[in-house]
Amino acid sequence: MDLKSNEPFWLIKNGILNSYPSLHQDAECDVLIVGSGITGSLVAHQCIQDGLKTILIDKREVCNGSTSATTSMLQYEIDAPLYQLKEMLGEKTAIASYKACSDAIDRLAELCDSIKSKAGFRRKNSLYFASAKKDVPWLFQEFEARAEAGFEVEWLESEQILKDYGIHKNFGGILSKQGASVDAFTLAHELLALNHHKGLQIYDKTELVEVEYKKGFNLCTLNTQAKIKAKKIVYCVGYESASMIKEKFVNLLSTYAIISEVDKKLWRKYKDILMWNTSSPYLYMRTSDDFRFLIGGEDEDFQNPEKRDRLLKIKSKKIKAKFESLFPEIEFRLDFRWAGTFGETKDALPYIGEHQDFKNSYFVLGFGGNGITFSVTGMEMVSDWIKGKKHPLSNAFRFGR
Repeated sequence: MDLKSNEPFWLIKNGILNSYPSLHQDAECDVLIVGSGITGSLVAHQCIQDGLKTILIDKREVCNGSTSATTSMLQYEIDAPLYQLKEMLGEKTAIASYKACSDAIDRLAELCDSIKSKAGFRRKNSLYFASAKKDVPWLFQEFEARAEAGFEVEWLESEQILKDYGIHKNFGGILSKQGASVDAFTLAHELLALNHHKGLQIYDKTELVEVEYKKGFNLCTLNTQAKIKAKKIVYCVGYESASMIKEKFVNLLSTYAIISEVDKKLWRKYKDILMWNTSSPYLYMRTSDDFRFLIGGEDEDFQNPEKRDRLLKIKSKKIKAKFESLFPEIEFRLDFRWAGTFGETKDALPYIGEHQDFKNSYFVLGFGGNGITFSVTGMEMVSDWIKGKKHPLSNAFRFGR
């Protein structure tokens, strides 16, 4: 499955930062990580910290799956509103899921600082605004739910949003004090390179083709005919898990993004804010660390990469038109456009945990608009799993829930 298309901006901007060999000799490890995107790199970082002999493989060049196409909006807000999630899962689980995403942003900030990252991590506020008058009652209910749960939020009337952010056709919204953005492609490369120096073995163009479940370990055969004897496997394969797991647990969607030419004046105005609306599918906007403005949306059911990519020109025009209706005074000069595939679950939560069909194995599948923050929580959950501990969110994120 091709997860990106037509000039994914981060890959064009950064190029191939690091490359690694394929594996042609048999090997052994405590943990085999399958998938080298931002999720795999975070999990690998945790495993090395925990002193585990770790091998990471990817069938592509490292970081060249969906991580090269992500828009990297780091939000504590989950795609399902908190007040709805409370009704679906109960108050305790819903709030814990939201707070895990909030804590993940703080942990990413600490991580980027500790490794002296150059991936452009930047803390930002987050504005969630009503795109239709009919959305105001439930959005205000969401504001109250977040405030009651202890999140730092403020309700802004439409006039204030127009004054502060220049957004026309808004009907009020929630301003949150917790959010961020990052170049996830660069950050993943940084984490892999750092941990490679600490003993992490990395092999790209190396595909897992068969797993034999033995007593106390898994014997993994690769496309190179080499074998890895691994005590544990952690699958960080994102949306490609849909073709691995027999039951339907995620709905795959195509999403589209555009990014402007360098515009420092526009960047200065919006550098500290993430913006998204209540439309379905929603429109989301942020600045990049190199003075550009990024917009995404126009999601639809994924059928195949060819159909997704054929729609790219049409979808990018629609996204640009939506932006111009919200910001009629701003001229958006398109520079790059691309498409990607992401997953939507029934409750907007990730699937992180064991699956009955995969012994000695664990999945970290972020999904939705919170894939990166869920992956940070996944680091902790993998560490607990290997140590035989139960994470507080294990039940909420389990398969078969």
